[in-house]
Amino acid sequence: MKELFALGVAGLERVPVAVLLVQASGGGFGGIVGLLPLVFIFAIFYFLLIRPQQTKQKKWVAMLETLKSGDKIVTSGGIKGTIIAVKDDSFHLRVPPDNLRIEVVKSAVVTVVTEEASS
Repeated sequence: MKELFALGVAGLERVPVAVLLVQASGGGFGGIVGLLPLVFIFAIFYFLLIRPQQTKQKKWVAMLETLKSGDKIVTSGGIKGTIIAVKDDSFHLRVPPDNLRIEVVKSAVVTVVTEEASS
């Protein structure tokens, strides 16, 4: 069988092409070892950023589903009011001191005010 040769770095010695291909690919585990830092970084981002945000979002959606008439809430704009009516995608609030009635979308609700926090 005829073996293929290429010129070496200095151009003086002959090196088999198969040896050059193995060196160029970095060996058998070069690709896997190169991906390990990326996998590690993705795992850190998942556990430190993505997963906590998903659990926070689930708690917020569960809180929105349990709101009913009479609950006191705070909106993202800082408006404090009492829910007087619940619609599909919004709430009607009574806002003191003039008992002003406003409609607020559900996505604007930030927190529910409990009796212990308001006193």
